[in-house]
Amino acid sequence: MSRLVRTTVWGLVAASLMLPVTSGVYGQEGETAERAKLYEDLGRESTTLAHQSNVLKTVARLVRPTVVHIEADKVERANALSRDSHVEEAGSGYIADIGGRPYVLTNRHVIKNAANDAINIRLADGRVLHPTRVWSDPATDIAVMEVAAKNLVPVRFGDSNRIEIGDFVLAVGSPFGLSHSITFGIISATGRRDLILSEDVKFQDFLQTDAAINPGNSGGPLINLRGEVIGMNTAIASSSGHNEGIGFSIPVNMVKFVATQLVQNNSVTRAQLGVQLDHKFDPGLGISVGLKRSQGAKVSKIFPGSAAEVAQIQVGDVILEFAGIPVDDDDHLVNLVGMTEANREVPVTVLRGAQPLELKVKLGTAADSDRLLPKK
Repeated sequence: MSRLVRTTVWGLVAASLMLPVTSGVYGQEGETAERAKLYEDLGRESTTLAHQSNVLKTVARLVRPTVVHIEADKVERANALSRDSHVEEAGSGYIADIGGRPYVLTNRHVIKNAANDAINIRLADGRVLHPTRVWSDPATDIAVMEVAAKNLVPVRFGDSNRIEIGDFVLAVGSPFGLSHSITFGIISATGRRDLILSEDVKFQDFLQTDAAINPGNSGGPLINLRGEVIGMNTAIASSSGHNEGIGFSIPVNMVKFVATQLVQNNSVTRAQLGVQLDHKFDPGLGISVGLKRSQGAKVSKIFPGSAAEVAQIQVGDVILEFAGIPVDDDDHLVNLVGMTEANREVPVTVLRGAQPLELKVKLGTAADSDRLLPKK
């Protein structure tokens, strides 16, 4: 713990009178010229950094009116015999244009169990709105709120499929209730799919960032240097409950897919491939048969009448690519299928024996997320 020391002005003057005169500190022209040159050099070098920091300032100005602070009075019940309890939840969100109308996107867990009139959406200009309608998707922890207000500024979406490790990003939100706070960092990893969140969150494909994310950032945007939203900040890995440099964001392509379906259909209709996967399969085995990288999900069962059977996918096939995207493992394939429109035809590359084979698959419709793509 630091200790404060009180010093009077007169004490400082007296102390300075007792200091010995030190050569090279005062009164010598050489020292002054040297320091002046250092300041001049520093000025030139800092100008370059200042130009670069202008990028961050511009991003901050563009993003500020699109980000909202959310407070929700949530009603929670431990069991049927207990009384309802009220829990105040604070989070973040951002305005998005879906089908030509503005909506507020956030995490489902921020507003779960809160009535519409118990959700306060505070805009950057100070206005407070209540949602007129709310949709949510437990499987991804994404929620959409319809709002009735004029002069709302929507975000610009980026493409999360183009994100690379090392990309610079900004996280915007309301950590500890401090609205419109901005932190800076990089993408530390992509494709995080094994986080322990809640039992409801089944589709995971998180971006990892070291931009500071704390309680209250949930639902806020992760922004690239072009001012585009590339993710929705959702969770942190921490032993203290506060930022330790490991934050997670839902990729914006997943956010857009879910939000659009919720608004247009009132629910999320997911595709179904109709295969069961071998969870013991090691994607690294693919290298032994000539693949350039560790990848793939092995099919252990085909469901009768499914899209996979119609496309002639076979037991033992290793699915290498889905809709042109290399498949890392079975969890990755689950996400890829689950974030694809039903009844869409997609190319699927399989490894059969030692030969790659491309098939066209017209995906079916999952009756529910449990039948989407069974793994076990």
